[in-house]
Order: sequence, then C-alpha cells, then structure tokens
Amino acid sequence: MSADRETWVALSALQHLLYCERQAALIHVERQWREDVNTASGRLLHERVDLPGHDTRAGRRVERAVLLGSQRLRVSGRADMVEYQRDATGAGWRPYPVEVKRGRRKAGEADRVQLCAQALCLEEMHGVDVPEGALFYGTEHKREAVRFDARLRQRTEDAIARMHEVLRRQSVPVVARAPRCDGCSLEPLCLPGVTAGQRSAHDFLMRWMDEAG
Repeated sequence: MSADRETWVALSALQHLLYCERQAALIHVERQWREDVNTASGRLLHERVDLPGHDTRAGRRVERAVLLGSQRLRVSGRADMVEYQRDATGAGWRPYPVEVKRGRRKAGEADRVQLCAQALCLEEMHGVDVPEGALFYGTEHKREAVRFDARLRQRTEDAIARMHEVLRRQSVPVVARAPRCDGCSLEPLCLPGVTAGQRSAHDFLMRWMDEAG
C-alpha cells in the first residue's frame, strides 16, 4: 500500500458518500459516529461475517474478511466474502466478491458501487477480469447478481475521486434537510435543519455586504 496512507479512501466511505456527502465527511473527516438500532444490527451481522477464514463449497474456495486495496485508485478496505471460482480453462481461479447487507434492497447505487470497488481492487491484485459479484440481503435472504459494466465502473471511479476530494478539503459540507435524514443515525450530530439555516444566513449576509459595497 502507499506510504501516504491517510489519503486513501475506505471502501465503506463510498456507501456513506452516495447516501449523503455530509454524512461521509462527518464520519471520515471529523471521525464522528453514533450508533442506532439499524447500525448496531448491521455491526453485529458483520462481526459474524468478518471473522477471517476459508472453506470450500461445491468446488468453490470461499475466503471471508478479505483485505483489499488498489494502488491506482488509492482505495482499500475489506470484502465480506470472496468466492474463488474455476475459470474457463479450469487451471486458475477467478474472484467473485459477495457483500452482505443487513436489510432489503435499496433504491440508488450505493451498494453496487461499493461492490464494484471491491471488484476493481481484486482485478488489480490478481491481474484478472472480475465481471460479476453479488449482494446478499439478510432480510430477503437472497442474492442479487451484479454485472460490473462500463457505466457502473465509471460511476464507481467517479465516487472514489469525489471521496478523495472530500478528504482533501477536510471540511464538512452543508446540506439541506431531506427525507433521508430521518433514517440517518448521525442526524442528532449533523443537525441539517440548523446548519443549513446557518449557511443560508451566511450567504444572505455575504450577498448583502457585496451589494452594500
């Protein structure tokens, strides 16, 4: 990995960024966190999944809690599970990332982007193409296959670049309150209604001073 380790983006940060850029900055710049019922249940699920180990299932080698990284993208983290499947020649193994989620499928691309980022790391680490992975949703108890097409790959690289910019700025953006705020465990720390109002007042004063000048 790079010696400039603090400039690397955590894989988990992409999920936060696509949910809300302010949330991502609070967690990864200011290191703030607050647990609620949903985050606690998700943490307990991953504590069970994230125990390092391996086994073999139906001819597949399954590795759990796999450390990943990409020098090119400066992103790193841990995959819940990577299944190594025989390639077409039967001589080698092709990685197939599987990300475990606590609840149901959600609107938006955050889960897919996080999984695709894992695939990009695996491609760089193993020198092979990783065309597909899967999301496993605990509430539905089923897998959803995800193809890593060109559009999703670009979306993922754009999200990584944006998160690098958030880390470079070292500031927390102001956002207007939105319906997603009600489901965010950081809402009592974020106070989007208050901070957005402060930004509006600041902008008003700046405009007033410009006009007065």
